[in-house]
Amino acid sequence: MGIDKPEWLGPMEGILETLNEGVVIADDFDRVLFVNSVFEEMTGWPRQAFIGHEAVREYYSPEDYAVLQERHNETRQLGRSRQEFFLPRKDGGRLPVVISARVLKSSDGHQFAILTFTDISEQKDAEAQLRTANKLLEKRQKEIDEDLVLAARVQQSLSPKSMIWAGMRVETYYHPVRTIGGDLGLVRPQGDDYLNLLVCDVSGHGIGAALVANRIYTETVAKLRSAAPLAEVLEYLNRFLMQEISGGTTLYLTMAAARVERSGRRMTFAGAGHPPAMVVQPGAEPRLLGSNSTVLGALPEAVGPEPAIEVDLAPGDRILLYTDGITEVFDARGEMLGVAGVRNFVREDSRLPLREMKESILDKVAAWREGPATDDVSLVLAEVV
Repeated sequence: MGIDKPEWLGPMEGILETLNEGVVIADDFDRVLFVNSVFEEMTGWPRQAFIGHEAVREYYSPEDYAVLQERHNETRQLGRSRQEFFLPRKDGGRLPVVISARVLKSSDGHQFAILTFTDISEQKDAEAQLRTANKLLEKRQKEIDEDLVLAARVQQSLSPKSMIWAGMRVETYYHPVRTIGGDLGLVRPQGDDYLNLLVCDVSGHGIGAALVANRIYTETVAKLRSAAPLAEVLEYLNRFLMQEISGGTTLYLTMAAARVERSGRRMTFAGAGHPPAMVVQPGAEPRLLGSNSTVLGALPEAVGPEPAIEVDLAPGDRILLYTDGITEVFDARGEMLGVAGVRNFVREDSRLPLREMKESILDKVAAWREGPATDDVSLVLAEVV
């Protein structure tokens, strides 16, 4: 079909053939005047199939053509446009492209549309692969979340519970900074003879620390059930960590353990690299019980020569064991609460009923802290009645 090309088109054809994008030029009757070789490659049809014909009608479905016409009319009004669509291919495929259109007016009043087609199939393939990968990740994340919920339920079932035993009242608190954490607490009677109180902090956070904490819980309960002295418990856990768990990695834990006789008048205490326990009479300055051993799992000689101390108790005495999620909190000025700050809270709140004392200490720690908690928190508070 013979058509008249505008004079300016001839000198441009050679330049248009060097482009890496498909190019189509149509007149104001939408007849195709020019198609470059890249456009031929994109569609699979020779340029003769397009020259002199209306640009798109016969190659698109009525629905797709209606969309193109709507966008084409917008281009005529605005003078230019850019949009994603597709090119139909001779083999029946659809090539995703970005179509850039610009309308030019010649000196004789005719309009010409210059359309460039950029192949975005690689981008679309990458997007499709990304969507598939995201769906797989979402599925896997859902599975992990479900596992974490179950793990948290298990860990919560192991956390210490408030109780009354013989001449003792006990209040407890446990809160992991993530779904599961590396803290553990234990409140466990040994028959009718004495009550074991313990808190432990495994290095790290999250799943790994929680798995170690749960295993340490099991090993500790087994040793306490055998009525092993607290010094023996610390020595066993130190060996267990170094020989069975650490595997050459830096993994350790701190611990504070107390064993209170049924009479409530005598307590054995043993700490390993842990913040000091406190014993307080209502209204008095709390006594600090420090660790005679260093952190467990780091050194073969971590447990000191005299790891346990004997402490006399009196009616009304309150015993506080806690992890460093209580002490290592910072205010807006960057100042750490520390043991001294917690000691003040304990003294101030020591006249309150036991549960209210626990809640008040936790509230004051939270009020001191700037922002959300960044570490697991465990607390055991006991009272000699």
